[in-house]
Amino acid sequence: MDTLEVTTDVRVPPEEAYAFLENFPGYARYSKYLDSVRQHGDGSAGTEYDLTFSWWKLSHTFRSRVADTDEPNRIDWEVLGTLDASGQWLVEAAEDGAEVSLVVTYDSGSARGVLDLPMFASFDWVAQRVVEKITEEGERVVERVVADLEGQRRPVDLHVETR
Repeated sequence: MDTLEVTTDVRVPPEEAYAFLENFPGYARYSKYLDSVRQHGDGSAGTEYDLTFSWWKLSHTFRSRVADTDEPNRIDWEVLGTLDASGQWLVEAAEDGAEVSLVVTYDSGSARGVLDLPMFASFDWVAQRVVEKITEEGERVVERVVADLEGQRRPVDLHVETR
């Protein structure tokens, strides 16, 4: 399993950051590759989402579920089906507002058989590119969340860790 964690500070109270992150359908505005989000539920634990991603010659809809919440500190989610991926939004009080982290844990090999690859496309090549895109997207989403939460763009210090 691989893990990506992107952390930054936002200048709003933790409760405000949490409420904003709980609005998952809005994420389609932040991602270059997330085309649409359809919500099934009220956003609390058990709510499911159909997420349609497209990149290169690939397009696929995954279903995710809010696995657990601990307001205003944590939102846990998981991808349903054969793709082995899960994650969390973590919110902690900080000196000038909140520290927000997006943590994604995934097994890129679990996508084998899920994706309908074009003829002659190597799964390993595609998997390597997708991992790069996951990191770029994590950074992009967190930067855009900060801008919307604070009402304006600013240089954002991101701490990015992969393991």
